[in-house]
Amino acid sequence: MEIKRDQYLNRLINRMHNGFIKVITGIRRSGKSYLMNTIFYDHLISSGVNEDHIILFAFDSAEDLIKIGEDPLKFDNDHANEKVDPKKFLLYINDQIKDKDDYYLLLDEVQNLGAFEAVLNGFLRKHNLDVYVTGSNSKFLSKDILTEFEGRGDEIHVLPLSFSEFAAFYSGTSEEAFDEYMIYGGLPAVALMKTDEQKSNYLITQLTNIYLKDIINRYNLQSDKAISDLLDVVASGISSLTNPRKLSAAFASVKQEKISPNTVDKYIEHMEEAFMLTRVKRYDCYAAN
Repeated sequence: MEIKRDQYLNRLINRMHNGFIKVITGIRRSGKSYLMNTIFYDHLISSGVNEDHIILFAFDSAEDLIKIGEDPLKFDNDHANEKVDPKKFLLYINDQIKDKDDYYLLLDEVQNLGAFEAVLNGFLRKHNLDVYVTGSNSKFLSKDILTEFEGRGDEIHVLPLSFSEFAAFYSGTSEEAFDEYMIYGGLPAVALMKTDEQKSNYLITQLTNIYLKDIINRYNLQSDKAISDLLDVVASGISSLTNPRKLSAAFASVKQEKISPNTVDKYIEHMEEAFMLTRVKRYDCYAAN
């Protein structure tokens, strides 16, 4: 079943050939790769772009790695810090460009490429290359990723499905769709699952093995317990006014553990950087008076 993401497709279309690297960011499993490799790719084809002028490459694909002479076994869990040789990748890309017509370069999981910042900035000097990238590790998910491209990155931030996007393909009533959305949220993979058990297990796995693990690794935290417990406390008070001091007190009351307001503020900032939380500041309608 195809899930339409028209607002994000239009943002990509509006940025075509703008001289920037189009950087698709967002929390893991929010649909970044699908947006680029399926929805945007289909748009290019329907717009008359020849297939051989659209270069797709996924740095987590064994098939693609073999194309450039890399051994996929180098990049398994036992060699997590290994990077794809940029020389091999550049030779492959240069071989794909046969003429001076426009080419579209769609790169998935680009953080697995060695010196990817320098490689991508180099592509900007090729006037017939229009570059789009996604990534999923803690560094690439960070809000400050655009600084890696020396001010020449153009961000398209992808959120999980909105309710209107979810309801557009939901087979039940609007009330049923809303109940489902409120319980399980808008991750596209969850929206397509059939049973409550599948959905719950998937969300738990993503939270513990992916989202929190990214933060632990990036900031060299000792464990995920404190930040996981803090996330529970924050999530239980969504839409309520709060601050690090109040959260520290709530943490002590609910979890029976002490965590300083400074640490609370630091952990919240980490979760914001990974797009797990969004800080909404209070708006005072009398502030302008």
